[in-house]
Amino acid sequence: MRQIKNIFILFLTLRALAVSAGDAQDLLQNASNRVHQSLDGTWQIIVDPMETGYYNHGWKPKKNGYFMDEKPKSVSDRVEYDFDTSDELYVPGDWNMQADRLYYYEGTVWYRRKFLITKESEKKYHLYFGAVNYRSIVYLNGELVGEHIGGFTSFNFDVTDLLQEGQNTLIVKVDNTRDKDGVPTINTDWWNYGGITRSVLLVETPQVFVQDYSIQLSKNNTVEGWVKLNNNNAGKVEIAIEGIGKQVVQVKAGKASFEFDKSPKHWSLDDPYLYQVTLSCNGENIKDEIGFKSIAVQGQDIMLNGESVFLKGISIHEEAPFGTGRVTTREQCKILLDWAKELGCNYIRLAHYPHSETMVRMAEKMGFLIWSEIPVYWTINYDNPSTYSNAENQLVEMITRDKNRVGIGLWSVANETPVIDSRNEFLNKLIKKTRDLDPTRLICAALNTQKSKNGKNLIDDPLGEYVDVIGINSYCGWYGGTPESCSSWEWATKFKKPMIMSEVGAGALQGYHGEENVRWTEEYQSAVFHSNIEMLKNIDFLRGVSPWILMDFRSPRRSLKNIQNDFNRKGLISEQGLKKESFFILQNYYNSLPNQMKNTAK
Repeated sequence: MRQIKNIFILFLTLRALAVSAGDAQDLLQNASNRVHQSLDGTWQIIVDPMETGYYNHGWKPKKNGYFMDEKPKSVSDRVEYDFDTSDELYVPGDWNMQADRLYYYEGTVWYRRKFLITKESEKKYHLYFGAVNYRSIVYLNGELVGEHIGGFTSFNFDVTDLLQEGQNTLIVKVDNTRDKDGVPTINTDWWNYGGITRSVLLVETPQVFVQDYSIQLSKNNTVEGWVKLNNNNAGKVEIAIEGIGKQVVQVKAGKASFEFDKSPKHWSLDDPYLYQVTLSCNGENIKDEIGFKSIAVQGQDIMLNGESVFLKGISIHEEAPFGTGRVTTREQCKILLDWAKELGCNYIRLAHYPHSETMVRMAEKMGFLIWSEIPVYWTINYDNPSTYSNAENQLVEMITRDKNRVGIGLWSVANETPVIDSRNEFLNKLIKKTRDLDPTRLICAALNTQKSKNGKNLIDDPLGEYVDVIGINSYCGWYGGTPESCSSWEWATKFKKPMIMSEVGAGALQGYHGEENVRWTEEYQSAVFHSNIEMLKNIDFLRGVSPWILMDFRSPRRSLKNIQNDFNRKGLISEQGLKKESFFILQNYYNSLPNQMKNTAK
């Protein structure tokens, strides 16, 4: 039965990828700033570990599954489910932290939401999902809307023809079952939070509307971009940028380019300036806030607006402070980013998957440069074409949503992947795709494949030839060496490129104290940070650091009782918001460093 299910999962993956590639399923840019009805709130749910709501006893899909939301037609009619009397979960949110019985649950949960709508004939309507982990099948009024694969990227469907005047019933089958051919694969070091984890919106647009747009800094230091209308339609779009100008673009075959002559003020780490932008088409006014910067690599320097910068950062999981679970609110994003700002950061690594649009928008307003990545993590199936298609689709969805976010400086294609031929081919294809989609930003990956040569840690991963910035994960003092040994570690590289120490750190239980050679004490973690900071000072091609990690986060791999208790303890802050000694050690290091460096490029 498991084999049959895996075959069907593969079928759904390929089908969903095919659906998402068509014009009808192109991502609706800036959905939350369009006219919409929020479908957030309480949803009825049915937990379905045996897939009873989808398959019959012969493991064939039903025609009258739970998605039909059937009611008995008489007292003798047999219907063995009832959303009306079922449990409830809040959306957005994960199910693991909302119900004790779902804490470790991996499988299917059916979600139902009824809503009212006054339908207007001259409008189109779109169901927009911020994220659903991991595999979702969407039904509206008993009809299949579509499917999606991937737990951290946004997607939407045109539901104009399925939407009814008055009451409607939306049902979503959500399955977070891990899959060896998935992205990520079965083995990770974070919690597999299941559910509809980000907001659901019913978005209203004109019949002909702006589907997508890109507004960037040109090579000539002016503003350029393009607008795309749905279904290759023709029409007029007005683009107004406060302080820059206004112009009307005639779109003839779905897409048109534009350029303003005026040079904009640059967004920077010290002055994260954003322009007020409005795009108008057929009565719809889409408002956005967009900044302009240039970022490039020159030798071993990262050049932001022509100046060499040092990225003082921290890695962050999408884990909610003060209670844990998936981050779902602006307030939770603000807490995490305020901690990073207090730490002295000008850069954040959003690991190991695309974080919410709310997080990205808030971070760029606060002056953080952002590393954003897809969950190509550890040993995914690099030989499987459908796995690659899945990874590429998640890459496309990440870049499509966030291409206008000036804070994004680096797209990451992978974390800690093995050096094998199939992986090299897999990642090189992703890198080429990234450059095709967005040539304005830097491409990176976090590697942990250094080897010792002549007494130094040599960076020679062949992927270094293809990325712009090399990320290195190194855990001297935790997974190898002693804390005191780290300060003497030396580094060399085959590539004349900038390096970011993308991970470094050690675990500690907040409040547990002892000698600095005692594992899990704050003193041990502090000793590791002290010594590693001395090591970092001696790497002449180092251009950034993002230690692991801002806050302790849940991971089922971490089972040590009384210490871990399902938490990765490498955070500088506990899940309860209490800072460990290492927070202040890193803070002092960052406060001693300027944002800008003397340009060492040659």
